[in-house]
Amino acid sequence: MTILHEDERLIAVDKPAGRLVIPGRGADEKTLRIEVEEHLGSKAFVVHRLDREASGLVLFAKDAATHRKLCAAFETRKIHKRYRAIVLGRVVKNGVVDSPIRTFGSGRMGVGGTGKPSRTLYRVLDPLSDSTLLEATPETGRRHQIRVHLYSIGHPILGDLIYGDPRPVGGAPRLMLHAFDLRFELDGRRYELRCEPPTNFESPRT
Repeated sequence: MTILHEDERLIAVDKPAGRLVIPGRGADEKTLRIEVEEHLGSKAFVVHRLDREASGLVLFAKDAATHRKLCAAFETRKIHKRYRAIVLGRVVKNGVVDSPIRTFGSGRMGVGGTGKPSRTLYRVLDPLSDSTLLEATPETGRRHQIRVHLYSIGHPILGDLIYGDPRPVGGAPRLMLHAFDLRFELDGRRYELRCEPPTNFESPRT
């Protein structure tokens, strides 16, 4: 386990792609939370989650009071998240997707008029030969939001096994979605936490 930051109230760690943060349905494996608790020797409070297939920064609180404050900050959009995503096709300009997202069954999400309001900003970082490295900033926290929104505009994330066709998108060996940084304030202290992408985060189509 790679620890990115630790102090008396919280701990931030780097989650590898393919790792569960908390137990999933039918899963029988050691989760990231268990590993954090073994490191702390006490309970770790999950503040937010990442999709199993994604990698990057995950934040845990060390006590219930800090957990409540951080969860409230997420709910009121006072914690700013940025991701790196490599998508299929050439994206030529920055943009925003504000389509509502709803559940379509079997855990699959999609855009739809009856869904919950959702908003994702994206910025072009590097146009590759037939894919694009983007910075994605979700302003809401819907399940699979970035994946669904980018797929809805014709640019599914490479390696996605749910959104896009054929799958895995672009033949990538993993989902090319990485939680890059978190920025927030907690009781007057400013946090700017960052997690650089791993070596397996790259486009196979460059």
